[in-house]
Amino acid sequence: MAERPGRSDRRTRTIRIDGLARVEGHGSVYVRVEGGRVVEAQLRLFEPPRLFEALLRGRDFSEAPDITARICGICPVAYQMSACRAMEDACGVSVDEPVRELRRLLYCGEWIESHALHIYLLHAPDFLGYEDGIAMARQHPDAVRRGLDLKKLGNEIVTLLGGREIHPVNVRVGGFFHLPAPDALAALGERVLRARDAALDTVRWVAAFEVPDAELDCELVALRHPDRYPMYEGRPASTAGLDIEPSEFEAHVTEDQADYTHALQARIAERGAYLTGPLARYALNAERLSPVALEAAREARLGPECRNPHRSIVVRAVEVVHACEEALRILASYEPPARPAVSVEPREAMGYGCTEAPRGLLYHRYDLGKDGAIRAARIIPPTSQNQRVIEEDLRATVQRSLALPRAELEHACERVVRSYDPCISCATHFLRLEIDEP
Repeated sequence: MAERPGRSDRRTRTIRIDGLARVEGHGSVYVRVEGGRVVEAQLRLFEPPRLFEALLRGRDFSEAPDITARICGICPVAYQMSACRAMEDACGVSVDEPVRELRRLLYCGEWIESHALHIYLLHAPDFLGYEDGIAMARQHPDAVRRGLDLKKLGNEIVTLLGGREIHPVNVRVGGFFHLPAPDALAALGERVLRARDAALDTVRWVAAFEVPDAELDCELVALRHPDRYPMYEGRPASTAGLDIEPSEFEAHVTEDQADYTHALQARIAERGAYLTGPLARYALNAERLSPVALEAAREARLGPECRNPHRSIVVRAVEVVHACEEALRILASYEPPARPAVSVEPREAMGYGCTEAPRGLLYHRYDLGKDGAIRAARIIPPTSQNQRVIEEDLRATVQRSLALPRAELEHACERVVRSYDPCISCATHFLRLEIDEP
């Protein structure tokens, strides 16, 4: 039942969502309103920390890709690629260009499967008024089937290059353990072409959704590459002028721990909260999209920059088109590399790696001993970087929606969180525990 106008102005209200639906991992929302003003908004990520940075200490540098892949079952490739780039940076090696192209193709598979999952099963039900993707499928079977077909194609690419679709086993520091057979890659071409057409249909579908009015006023951070839309390579950059090497990332980005969440919260040291992910990638790199993807973005009226988090579903759909286009380009020009991997000898050094997970920029840093043992590791996942902006968006959403009935207000909060596609399991990999005893 809607509250009478003005009633909320005279008392304290709390909004609690104890279990967020349609997100990866376990989290909750807490908002407190006093005198008609939102005074606190918290995204509580309480999944138990898994302490991967501590697990890596003492392990051989070559084990990092396999260990970090276990951080996430949806975007393991991102963790493997950031780990590989950091180790190769530490050891002073450069991977052959044909192998780098295969890595990019592997990344295309992950973007396709992850974005398709989010668009069709996690996010679209919010716009069409369904509780979940299963309920939506009863009325929109063709759309859901299209999304599942896209996800299946992405999984097939990851399986072909990575050895299996979840936690790939064919990735190694320096390249791959084994190269895919040329005929197996050639057989992908027709399926990717059909997926590209399905991705274009997806852009048209989601571009027609009615979205809430929202505008983020924050710094956008993503990798930027001089020639390519970033996935596997690039320099961290921002809409506020940041343009640095991966090795400089921690000089500009700091992390703090709040007592209500198991995830650290990142911020730009000089300026505060920032957002990474599809909106940031698009704002900083739209002109580097493939011509087909760029035209799809124009038809969807995205403009040169999109700051409405609810329209991130459209940007993700455009990125699926781009990933399909990239896959087609790589398959068409593929020539088997002379070797699956370059030789990598460990040395005492620090290594840094950044890649673009589907949810945003992922940073790895490793300190290696001369025997190749990992002395220290630091991993900053996208959701840790986005958590402050999500909370600011929750605060603004509740403030302008206080007149809504409670159930609608809670749903509005859930929609905000889901629009960022948070990966809570990725974020809760660290916990600082202090015990104060008398």
